[in-house]
Amino acid sequence: MDRFEELYRRHVQAVFRFALSCVSRREIAEEITSEAFLALLRHLDGIDQGQLPGWLITVARNRALDYWRRRATEQKYLDGWEDPPPVEVNWTDGFIVDNPDLKPIHRLCLTLRYVEGMSRAEIAQSIGLSETQVKGHLQYGLQLLRKTMAEKERK
Repeated sequence: MDRFEELYRRHVQAVFRFALSCVSRREIAEEITSEAFLALLRHLDGIDQGQLPGWLITVARNRALDYWRRRATEQKYLDGWEDPPPVEVNWTDGFIVDNPDLKPIHRLCLTLRYVEGMSRAEIAQSIGLSETQVKGHLQYGLQLLRKTMAEKERK
């Protein structure tokens, strides 16, 4: 472990700076740096010490490429996503407010989206969540509302 700690102290700043230059986000660069050193720990006995700095940079570069690929794929799906059509509900009858299945976050997101007419981005910005989280809360809230409506129709 002493050998690994020495290598970590010697190379961590260079690997972090390289990762930061690749992704321009500190938290992602920290993750990439951690992953590079975890890989080093796993392969420590099989790595030539003379090639170590280059090996670490290569691992960091590959992790950065993985990050950009994953982000491009996520963005592709987000760009193709369309909001579901607005649900036609008489909002004044307390359908959302009185629904016991909805958590407060679902009520808030549904109200802002379908009563106030805000976009997902506007909702995310106003309540401090990501657009993906807002989308999830809206989808789950709508699912719960559909379930409640189906149960009411059966009665």
